Amino acid sequence: MTQKFEGTERYVATEDLMMAVNAAVTLARPLLVKGEPGTGKTQLAEEVAAALGMPLYRWHIKSTTKAQHGLYEYDAVSRLRDSQLGDAKVHDIGNYIVKGRLWEAFDSDRQAVLLIDEIDKADIEFPNDLLLELDRMEFYVHETREFIKARQRPIVVITSNNEKELPDAFLRRCFFHFIRFPDADTMMRIVAVHYPELKRELLSEALNAFYKLREVPGLKKKPSTSELLDWLKLLLAEDVPPEALRTDDPRKSLPPLHGALLKNEQDVHLFERVVFMARANRP
Repeated sequence: MTQKFEGTERYVATEDLMMAVNAAVTLARPLLVKGEPGTGKTQLAEEVAAALGMPLYRWHIKSTTKAQHGLYEYDAVSRLRDSQLGDAKVHDIGNYIVKGRLWEAFDSDRQAVLLIDEIDKADIEFPNDLLLELDRMEFYVHETREFIKARQRPIVVITSNNEKELPDAFLRRCFFHFIRFPDADTMMRIVAVHYPELKRELLSEALNAFYKLREVPGLKKKPSTSELLDWLKLLLAEDVPPEALRTDDPRKSLPPLHGALLKNEQDVHLFERVVFMARANRP
C-alpha cells in the first residue's frame, strides 16, 4: 500500500503518531493505541479511514463482550421459533448466523479499517481469544462448517485506556503507540481546528488555567482534551472575557463553568484548597 496517513483537516496528528500508523500498516499488524481518555484514540481510527478512503467498522467493547461476538452469533431462539411456525427457512442454518464486526470487515470488497475500541474493558481472556483471528485473518463457523477468510487484510486499530494490563502474547502481535497528552503548542493547533474564530487572548488565558488545573497533584480525574473543547465552547457561548480566567484574581478560586473540567466534588474541593494555600503563602 503506497498511501500514507498524514492526518486530516479535522485531526491534528503528531509526527510520531503518523509514523506509528504507517508502521502498523507496513507490518500488517494491529495498531494498539493507549493514552488518557479524551486524547483522540477512537477518532484516530475514524480519521485514518477517512484519509485513506476506506470503510470503517467499529467494534465498541463492553465488560460483557466476548471475542465470539466480533466473529458471529448463532440465533438459536429465532430458529426454534421459526421451526414451531413451520417456516421453511429453518432448513438453512445460515439464515440464523448474525455477522459480527470482524466478519463484516473481513467480508468488505475494499480494504477496511477495523476499530476495536477500549479493549481493556473486556475480560482478561478476550485479547487471547482473538490471537488466531488477528494473525491469520480467518476463523471457522462451526454451525455451517465453513472457513471465513478476509478478502483483504483490514487495518486494525485497537484502543485502550490502560485500565488493565493486556496479555504478553497479544502485545507481541501489535505495533504499540502511546498518545501523550498534548503540549500547549499542539493543543493550540487542535483548538484552532474546532474554534478558528477563538480570540488569541481568550485562548491563552484558557490554556493557562487548563494546564494549571491538570498540574494539581492528587486529582482523581484530570480534565481531558475533549473536556477542554467543551469548556471553550461554553466560554464562547457565554461570552466570558479573558480576564475572568486569570487565576491570580483573589476573588475567585475556580475558573468559570468549571463543571466542564472537574467532574467530582473531591477534585473541586482539592483545587480550592490548593489555590487557597498558594495565596496564603504569598508574601
